[in-house]
Amino acid sequence: MDSSSFRSDGFYHTGDIVRLREDGYLVVEGRDKDQINRGGEKVSAEEVEDHLITHPSVQDAALVAIPDSFLGEKSCAFILLAVDTDMESNGTKPLETALRQHLQTRGLAHYKIPDAFRVLDEFPTTAVGKISRKALRQALAKTVTNNASIGDA
Repeated sequence: MDSSSFRSDGFYHTGDIVRLREDGYLVVEGRDKDQINRGGEKVSAEEVEDHLITHPSVQDAALVAIPDSFLGEKSCAFILLAVDTDMESNGTKPLETALRQHLQTRGLAHYKIPDAFRVLDEFPTTAVGKISRKALRQALAKTVTNNASIGDA
């Protein structure tokens, strides 16, 4: 842990978003960085990921935000393909189209559908074995210039 993990009053900053109920209990609503603010609309990374992994071509998914000069943030879904998925014959664009249609069919709001998709062989992980969203955002930021759209990168 580095010093940025602690607030000025000495408390550990977990990144959890919580709500205090009237009876004094806290309810964990989500994670600070697992929520994308796309043009003022809040997108839960976990919700979109849960829908993506129901597609037969998707083994696992991670949704991350990337800064956008117009919307504030856009989203990119990183995908691990299911073992039997043949990218040679399918290609990335048909997969993106199929995933977008799948999300629409499941009733996901238009603004929650990822702006871009990237297929990976494996996810970068943290020291404790969790998906490193920070590493995914950094890798994506390297491919996106200030003038290019996230979908074009």
